[in-house]
Amino acid sequence: MSQGPRSGLYAVSSALLAMSRHLEVRDVLKTIVASARELLDAQYAALGVPDDHGGFAQFVVDGVSDAQWKAIGPLPRQHGILAAMLHEARPERLADVRKDPRFEGWPAAHPDMSDFLGLPIRDGDEVIGALFLANKNRTKENRKDCSAPDGGCGFTEDDQELLTILAQHAAIALTNARLYERSRELTIAEERSRLAHELHDAVSQKLFSLRLTAQAAAALVDRDPARAKGELQQVAMLAAEATEELRAAVIELRPAALDEDGLVATLRTQIQVLDRAHSARVTFAGHGVRALPAAQEEAVLRVAQEALHNALRHSGAGRVDVTLEKRGTGTVLRVSDDGSGFEPTAIRAAGRHLGLVSMRDRSSGVGGTLSVESAPGKGTTIEMEVPGG
Repeated sequence: MSQGPRSGLYAVSSALLAMSRHLEVRDVLKTIVASARELLDAQYAALGVPDDHGGFAQFVVDGVSDAQWKAIGPLPRQHGILAAMLHEARPERLADVRKDPRFEGWPAAHPDMSDFLGLPIRDGDEVIGALFLANKNRTKENRKDCSAPDGGCGFTEDDQELLTILAQHAAIALTNARLYERSRELTIAEERSRLAHELHDAVSQKLFSLRLTAQAAAALVDRDPARAKGELQQVAMLAAEATEELRAAVIELRPAALDEDGLVATLRTQIQVLDRAHSARVTFAGHGVRALPAAQEEAVLRVAQEALHNALRHSGAGRVDVTLEKRGTGTVLRVSDDGSGFEPTAIRAAGRHLGLVSMRDRSSGVGGTLSVESAPGKGTTIEMEVPGG
């Protein structure tokens, strides 16, 4: 490595650590590309993940501005050198990519590239991506290593070996990220299925009661108008409860938008909606919390939703206060209500009824803890603490 053993190993170590810090596929791809470009001192770097239709499902670049990338146009297809890397699964190191017989040109806004180094990213026998660099920044070194007659290649055998190591670890990081995203998709699917069952059970019961009560009112309207009026009032109450059930379910089923808005903004928006939808006063305050890992943010959001559900539907609370704040080296979610509370000695039964087991599982699943304080007539406070933030 041209930088020398110590600095070269440090650079490789830094690149590998950077890749291992991320779980989202897009973040992993961006980190791989940026690490490769910096490690090999190239002007441009890119990584393409192929789809099943001759194009790329994802294509990430580094060294190209947003304006340039927008001007270049649609994602490239699998042709030329990119196709060779994907289909023949072998490295490509060229003195001048423009002189290669497989070169098919590029859009007008595309930056001009000459020396080129590309490698397939493989997971076993499957090629899951193509990583390539162009235009080495340093002066042309080790020209004798280049296959081109003019010796104009900027990338050396050492560069190729280094990129091979990076590509092997990139395959691990990308595979892990894909597995993580699939597990999250399964979790979301399970959550939606649970909510669908809850919605069906709750609303079906309300509608069944509503129909029977309406039938009773119709039978009484001629011979006992006073009782019929009472039944109609019951109809109105049941209809309102069914509407609340539907409204709450829609809020909970709505995508959390954590990736775009972050935990604080997502909580604030959902609580504002709940405050408008319920007669109880629902407030939120966030203090000094930075972004948390995606799994922790999702767990905190779900615990907050479950605690709010309990307070608004079961406790008869007139006020529910939610806070999210930094505490020491961790982040604390606190949901307090002034509702009916429950007897701590009956915590097992209450735990099943109020979803406390689920909330504890979510907390422990991301390295956090959950505490519950309650007493009859004195409301309930639920605290969840997770590391970080």
